[in-house]
Amino acid sequence: MVLQEKARLRTAPAAGVVILRGAVQIIGELLMTAGIILLLFVAWQLWWTNVESDAKQSQVIKEFAQELGGPVQPSPSPAKPSDTQAAKAFGEPVVGAVPQHAGTIGIIYIPRFGSSYTRPIVEGTTGDVLDTLGLGHYPSTAMPGAVGNFAVAGHRQTHGAVLDNIHTLVPGDKIYVQTRDGFYVYVFRNNQIVMPDRTDVLEPVPTAPGVKPTERYLTMTSCNPRFGAEERIIAYSLLESWRPASAGPPPEIAAQVAAATGKG
Repeated sequence: MVLQEKARLRTAPAAGVVILRGAVQIIGELLMTAGIILLLFVAWQLWWTNVESDAKQSQVIKEFAQELGGPVQPSPSPAKPSDTQAAKAFGEPVVGAVPQHAGTIGIIYIPRFGSSYTRPIVEGTTGDVLDTLGLGHYPSTAMPGAVGNFAVAGHRQTHGAVLDNIHTLVPGDKIYVQTRDGFYVYVFRNNQIVMPDRTDVLEPVPTAPGVKPTERYLTMTSCNPRFGAEERIIAYSLLESWRPASAGPPPEIAAQVAAATGKG
């Protein structure tokens, strides 16, 4: 009996160890599975959503180009006029009508983001627009060329990452907006980091509620920091000049426009 009791005492801890090892193994496998799922989710967010959105946005640009009709050519300018002269020559900017939700307003070109950077600007800032179609226009704000604040939003790292490089803009950088009516040239002025509830950046005069606007602003908003959403980064620009569609694109982006729209 004594020997049997000693044998039982020796085997009891061994059985407990086996159970503990089994539990640790199961937990480890569950953690590995969770890690793989998390990595797949991150890859989907940072890579696949960009692939899908890029394809859709290219299609939106192609459809917009088809609506434009004839070839888009830069107007001849033997003695290239200054922006001020061009603005006077073409008069007041034409302001287009606001399209329906998810309707295409135009195309934005930002050379600072690369020679091939072109993105659609679409009406609305809901998920169906921002997650797929490109830059979304805040419905309560002005249209391109209008006195007031033409404000748009875009993702920073996912769904096309349309404003991933917003932080690289420097004062003086030009931003070109093409609509059915023509080309609007905005000049970047400064950026600002704010909290998500700072809706005053969308006012007709940004951050100045109640002030009557006299300038034509372009305000671009995105998440900040690049891989977070705790804040918002706001980029402010002012309209410098415009030219009607019949005059063709500004010479400095003529090749970019031709490549984007397939017209040239």
